[in-house]
Amino acid sequence: MESIGTWWMWAGFFAIVLVMLAIDLFVVGGGKRHRVSFREAATWSGVWVAVSMLFAGALWWHLDGAMGREIANQKALEFVTGYLIEKSLAVDNVFVWLMLFSFFAIPLELQKRVLVFGVFGAIVLRTVMIMAGVWLIAEFHWLLYVFGAFLLITGIKMWWFAEQEPDLAGNPVVRWIRRHMNVTEELHGERFFVTKQHAGKWVRCVTPLFLALVLVELSDVIFAVDSIPAIFAITTDPFIVLTSNVFAILGLRAMYFMLAGMADRFPLLKYGLALVLVFIGAKMLLMDIYKIPVGISLGVVALIIGTSVVLSLRRTAGEGAAGKPVEDRAD
Repeated sequence: MESIGTWWMWAGFFAIVLVMLAIDLFVVGGGKRHRVSFREAATWSGVWVAVSMLFAGALWWHLDGAMGREIANQKALEFVTGYLIEKSLAVDNVFVWLMLFSFFAIPLELQKRVLVFGVFGAIVLRTVMIMAGVWLIAEFHWLLYVFGAFLLITGIKMWWFAEQEPDLAGNPVVRWIRRHMNVTEELHGERFFVTKQHAGKWVRCVTPLFLALVLVELSDVIFAVDSIPAIFAITTDPFIVLTSNVFAILGLRAMYFMLAGMADRFPLLKYGLALVLVFIGAKMLLMDIYKIPVGISLGVVALIIGTSVVLSLRRTAGEGAAGKPVEDRAD
């Protein structure tokens, strides 16, 4: 499949990713047990977005000189659109992580360790899945219609079950681990495994932090199945698909800590994400009848997400005002 990526562009991209991962692991929070504040998370979220946009600018500048203004504009727009779609869909990851950590009673200062592994695993997983998807689409173009139908159905299901909470206690993975492994009832700091004495002998046990990690990685797999086909609706260029996807993931941990204390303020965002999936699915199904321009796709996705955020804030503000006691006034 044709791509704008040359060997040195791929090498430069992976070098940037390694540097950003090192900063995220060892600089943000000092690489140790740490309670990330809202201000710190918001600052780093801004940094990751800025770096992503700088990459888009550098990509445009290079392509403008090497391939011409038209290709530069097209590829830079594809990157930004793919980045926005992946960043938007990643918000659903945040909501799921919040439920997981709440269910296992993982304090904020320990969540950082789980998310370090979660983000790293997501990058490796999506790299493999994207490369496999690129090969499959190159060999079997009709798979784009399968992806489109899948996204359309997924969006409808997300809308329908937006208010339904998942049954984490009945999750088959959790049940399997509890049946086949010794699980402690309490946390042991940042440790995933501990050795405890049981029935007169020492046994290896896993902690609730390990269960949370397993479900975080599982959620990454589930959301990757949704989000990766979505970006193929924008472009099938492997370089654009992978770079926009990975840049969206790199800032996910900071975005989680930024939204952790205010997720309840966006009750309608899930409906917005559902509409994004429906729109992208419809776009893929109609691609040989009418190809929606990338710029219009970017505008529609931004409008849907922006509207759902604004309506969410207005709704929660109205509920908050309605819940305030009325002060007595003297006549």
